[in-house]
Amino acid sequence: MRAVAFTQSLPIDAPDALIDVERPRPEPQGRDLLVEIKAVSVNPVDTKVRRNMPPAPGAMKVLGWDAAGVVVAAGPQATLFKPGDAVFYAGAIDRDGTNAEFHLVDERIVGPKPASLDFAQAAALPLTSITAWEAMFDRLDVRRPVPGAANAILIVGGAGGVGSIAIQLARQLTDLTVIATASRKETQAWCRDLGAHHVIDHRKPLAAQVETLGIGAPAFVFSTNDTGAHLPEIAALIAPQGRVALIDDPAGLDVMVLKRKSVSLHWEFMFTRPVFGTADIDAQHALLSEVSRLVDAGTVRTTLAETFGTINAANLTRAHALLESGRAKGKIVLAGF
Repeated sequence: MRAVAFTQSLPIDAPDALIDVERPRPEPQGRDLLVEIKAVSVNPVDTKVRRNMPPAPGAMKVLGWDAAGVVVAAGPQATLFKPGDAVFYAGAIDRDGTNAEFHLVDERIVGPKPASLDFAQAAALPLTSITAWEAMFDRLDVRRPVPGAANAILIVGGAGGVGSIAIQLARQLTDLTVIATASRKETQAWCRDLGAHHVIDHRKPLAAQVETLGIGAPAFVFSTNDTGAHLPEIAALIAPQGRVALIDDPAGLDVMVLKRKSVSLHWEFMFTRPVFGTADIDAQHALLSEVSRLVDAGTVRTTLAETFGTINAANLTRAHALLESGRAKGKIVLAGF
């Protein structure tokens, strides 16, 4: 089968940063599904793994942790899906990724593809939906108020893939006032169109801008990027006993700035459940099923922003380069081989 892989960690402008390869078609065992990949999207985790986690000498690794496709075979213990079912999912970081014609995935982290979306539109959703859902409802527990705080959430990086879903989920499924950050006119408009009540500029001090809104100190902050740089401002603007979640990888984080207000800090890593096979691993099947229902009901929409053609090394290289530039909004999708 065709696939796109890397053999060593190289800058994305290197000729062999990503390469087209042929690999054996895998066979499903246990609760695995074998999925024929119809579309994939690209996430920052793809670029981070390519840059920082080289395969062993002589080996190769397939990236990609977002896909939509059709089940072609199921392991003997699989019960949730059958051949012919259309599905979408993000997979597990400790297994080969989705940039291949066929892919194995544990059915407990798979959801039914929204019927109202095509495969490209659906492929934009899984990883960001899982991340945003787990961060807000499992980690921040946004349905549990913070005494005396404004019933509001600040989403840092609102125009990114995760932020774009977080805005929609917060606006549609809670009564929170949603404040997003974006620095360019087009990304600010994107956040407003997704449902943000307010949009502020993360290139400027955050605390003063939030204070100007006149709504009080927010109970929650969900930081999707540059958390290390923003943390002093987050500490200043958040309500006492508030809750902060983050998903990025700051080189250093001075959490002491949160102590005076007894602010709690929560990490969200959507691969935790599949990598450790947690007792609640099937929570990802449940939440993707709910996201699918919300999409078909018109409550949540796809965050596909650009389509970069078919799945091959050249097009994935372009996608990685745009993500690394920091100028992407929404999701980049590739469809078909």
